[in-house]
Amino acid sequence: MLESVTSAALSSALDGLALRQRTIATNIANVNTPGYTSRRVLFEDALAKSVDAGSGDIEAVTARSLEPTRLDGNNVNLDTETLSNVDTVLRFQFASQAIGGQFSSLRTAMKTN
Repeated sequence: MLESVTSAALSSALDGLALRQRTIATNIANVNTPGYTSRRVLFEDALAKSVDAGSGDIEAVTARSLEPTRLDGNNVNLDTETLSNVDTVLRFQFASQAIGGQFSSLRTAMKTN
């Protein structure tokens, strides 16, 4: 069970979401830095393809945002970052609970044998 596609996918999702959280924090920290362009973390499409292929193991990547910039060359939008942060926290909590449920089931199975 520890090597299942589900476990690998949940682990990859948690890694991607953690990277997204750090990236959002960096974007927010640079909201007033002239010339700074925000970054986005991409992993959901690659994760879905990996699960379909029977693996579930991927690495998240970051990419520069193509959003328009302000006059100072910065394109960080605090509203977008805040909403993305809330979404990321909720997804991380969900994935954490799913992994916790898997380990709980494994512990229960080990105790009954």
